[in-house]
Amino acid sequence: MEAGEAAGALLFLLAAAVSLLAALSTGAVDFTYLVTVVGEGSPSPPSSPSWWWWYEEWWVWVRSRAVAPALQVGVWACMVMSVMLVVEAAYNSAVSIAFRLVGWRPERRFKWEPLAGDGDGDEEKGVDAAAAAAADYPMVMVQIPMYNELEVYKLSIRAVCELKWPKERLIIQVLDDSTDAFIKNLVELECEDWAKKGLNIKYATRSGRKGFKAGALKKGMELDYAKQCEYVAIFDADFQPEPDFLLRTVPFLVHNQNVALVQARWIFTVNDRISLLTRIQRTFLDYHFKAEQEAGSATFSFFSFNGTAGVWRREAIDDAGGWKDRTTVEDMDLAVRATLKGWKFIYLGDIRVKSELPSTYKAYCRQQFRWSCGGANLFRKMVWDVLAAKKVSSLKKIYMLYSFFLVRRVVAPAVAFILYNVIIPLSVMIPELYLPIWGVAYIPTALLIVTAIRNPENLHTVPIWILCESVMSMHRLRAAVAGLLQLQEFNQWIVTQKVGNNAFNENNETPLLQKTRKRVNLPEIVLSVFLIFCATYNLVFHGKNSFYINLYLQGLAFFLLGLNCVGTLPSHCCF
Repeated sequence: MEAGEAAGALLFLLAAAVSLLAALSTGAVDFTYLVTVVGEGSPSPPSSPSWWWWYEEWWVWVRSRAVAPALQVGVWACMVMSVMLVVEAAYNSAVSIAFRLVGWRPERRFKWEPLAGDGDGDEEKGVDAAAAAAADYPMVMVQIPMYNELEVYKLSIRAVCELKWPKERLIIQVLDDSTDAFIKNLVELECEDWAKKGLNIKYATRSGRKGFKAGALKKGMELDYAKQCEYVAIFDADFQPEPDFLLRTVPFLVHNQNVALVQARWIFTVNDRISLLTRIQRTFLDYHFKAEQEAGSATFSFFSFNGTAGVWRREAIDDAGGWKDRTTVEDMDLAVRATLKGWKFIYLGDIRVKSELPSTYKAYCRQQFRWSCGGANLFRKMVWDVLAAKKVSSLKKIYMLYSFFLVRRVVAPAVAFILYNVIIPLSVMIPELYLPIWGVAYIPTALLIVTAIRNPENLHTVPIWILCESVMSMHRLRAAVAGLLQLQEFNQWIVTQKVGNNAFNENNETPLLQKTRKRVNLPEIVLSVFLIFCATYNLVFHGKNSFYINLYLQGLAFFLLGLNCVGTLPSHCCF
């Protein structure tokens, strides 16, 4: 067991202990409540009872003896999942903050030195000296998978071609799975233009799209010229790395033979301010990188490869069995299999790569469905492999199965939708149902604080983010169920639509994609009607709890996103 793993386990237990101590000290936790059985002491029937009286008596009897007990089981299941979720979130934030406060950096755990010949004035050296210095650089291949990427193909190819690395030690591979002949021709011409400038750029296509992105990456690595490369960097078509990306990442792989992956952070300067939808996506992903990725890297040297903006050791890819197309999260799949082989990962939050966020609600839903469904399906496929792995410590296995898979891929979407969009709304019409205050008030508040701590710059968008996450929980739960049960759509792959430099129109105010015809999203509209009805019922017939303000806001969020309203704002607005 390594020191990082021991520290991670200790901090996890500490987070759980602090959460429990806070609950006990405030008297919030109370498990003594039993479901009240209505019936004893019921008023005697009138001399001539009407049909309405009999209906009310029947409904009270059914509600108290069948509906309330069934929902109460759901309540306690959600309470357990809520505790799991808040401890996990507190742990990730505590680890990332603690390591930041002590000034921990990956260089303290893993060796990093600039490569020989990497320094100022190299361009002034003679030809022989420059050639000798270039020989000290390993062969690197940069893969750019794309599919009908008309809006962004030039951005990614240009950014990769401007990477600082000896030209004779760099191969750029554009893997074009486009089905549009016009776009394919443009991409090929772009590659030819850069080849004329002396870049070793290869344009590769396939006859079909078998395996989607995983199939394209696998095919690219099987080509003869690719086999000479020791390291493979991957950038999706909308990603734009800085010129020094390879100079800052590859040395970690060169000097640490047990490291398989170096992952950089995503930033969203391309379109993160065009709408409220992109702002809340940034909040969600910023927390993912700042808390989850940093915590996993600092403690267990394990986290999910984000599919792009990372550099792999080819030996590790081959050792793990290569790219597989059995799920829609081929990046996570490879990361888990490589970890089970004993390889370690490094996350570098200081290296940031520009990327683009989905600009429409439909594109965002499809992206989240693919990620959530694939993660849950991979959990189903890998659980026994993780338990049987011999090169992974027991603590790391627990972290992978419990924190990485169970809590994040299953528990989080389940409790977010079932508790806040089903049970709490129904509770206003079922007075026998008991909702502990610590589960419906204290835990959500704690989650809000934990998220805000790691995203202080996004604090003003957190309330809107909470409402949007309530809506997205419906899609994530449906995706998780589809992945766990391997339903028909579990392996569905739809590429996220991008806008590139066309994110704004001539007036620089609204996204061009907003001009497309909107369609109504029926599930969101139905949920909005249900939530607004429950809120109105709670407002008119006051019961034990008053949730109508929250329910009205949730219903409004479902309604607006059901109409594809993403909150477009003028570009000069600083919100």
